[in-house]
Amino acid sequence: MTISPPAPATQAAALRSGGFAPLGRTLAVFSLAAVLSSGQLYVVIPLLHGMAAGWGAAQASLTWLVTAFGVGYAAGFLIFGPLSDRYGRRRLILAGLLAAAVATALVTVAPGPGAAIGLRVLQGVAVSVFPPAAMAYLGERVTPHRRTLSLATITSAFLAAAVLLQVAAQALAGAIGWRGVFLLSAAGFAASAVAARAVMLPDPPRTATGSLASAYRAIPSLLATPALLLRYAGTVTILTTFVAVYTGLQLAGPAEITGSPQALLALRISGLPSMLAVPLLTPVLARFPAPRRATALLVVAALALVVAGAAEPGVTGLALLLALYVFGVAAGTPAVNENIGAIAGGARGTALSLFTFSLFLGGSLGPQLATAFAGGGFGLLMYGTAALLLLGVLALAAAARTGRT
Repeated sequence: MTISPPAPATQAAALRSGGFAPLGRTLAVFSLAAVLSSGQLYVVIPLLHGMAAGWGAAQASLTWLVTAFGVGYAAGFLIFGPLSDRYGRRRLILAGLLAAAVATALVTVAPGPGAAIGLRVLQGVAVSVFPPAAMAYLGERVTPHRRTLSLATITSAFLAAAVLLQVAAQALAGAIGWRGVFLLSAAGFAASAVAARAVMLPDPPRTATGSLASAYRAIPSLLATPALLLRYAGTVTILTTFVAVYTGLQLAGPAEITGSPQALLALRISGLPSMLAVPLLTPVLARFPAPRRATALLVVAALALVVAGAAEPGVTGLALLLALYVFGVAAGTPAVNENIGAIAGGARGTALSLFTFSLFLGGSLGPQLATAFAGGGFGLLMYGTAALLLLGVLALAAAARTGRT
């Protein structure tokens, strides 16, 4: 997820309201909140077994807990992105982190799957307040020569959450249970709110123009633009397959994996070095045009899944192939984002909100895709997710051709 550089007037507003933000402290607080926020989509995956045992439910049916959060999270981006422009970044971030703490804690009181699904939707909406406001704050309030570093750091934190929260949940579930994991996350959101209040600069004065509904009027015209609509369609497939792959490993992985918590933990960790490598390699990758970079990297990711399904390579081989897959996704996704921002013109902020909505809409669909493929075994899971990702690549390629014509 990226944000466009602020206009000179915005930079002047930052200076008028007390200067630029302290970089180190701001990034530390925002990185923790970013990992907690994006990680709530994935944190349930390692907890499915314990939840199913406690409620007497089928593990596969509880994948709706992932979907429910993803739907609320994706929808919230469309709601709160424009609102931060109107009411101020700091005000929205503090309110959002506190709401996230309360909503996350409420999940623990769910008496059964039905109530938990409803509470996960509420949690997703509450958590979605932070990311768009935080990225906009960094784009405005960090000194210009440090802005690229700050945005790359937070983007990496959002992506790394997919691995970090799964690993943390699996490691802690045996000691504190799934409810303990959610309570710990709630405490993290509350601590982030306190820390953010201490490090964030006051919001500059804002003059609201037009009605509240006017902030959302650009959305229909953006969706009516073929070059953007095709890119949004391609974006949906990215996290659909990503979440499906990791959920499917839990449901239908090879026997030596599903029967071994250590093997599952190793496979989840295997993607982390790839995510950390992406910011370091960004100067090299940026030499290639964003459309070509996005399609090439996502094709690499899809091919890694095909090889995993065909070769059945064991834990070590699968870990290496998943690392390659994660690299393709983690490096290809920002390229799609960059391309959408470049062609969106004056509606860049809203266009990127739609990008993030599409991304996490896909994340909410991933668990259901994994459930559908799980009955056919690990091979079908790998081939099916690879095929869907390649369809997304075709949409991105068609979008690039539409843009040229």
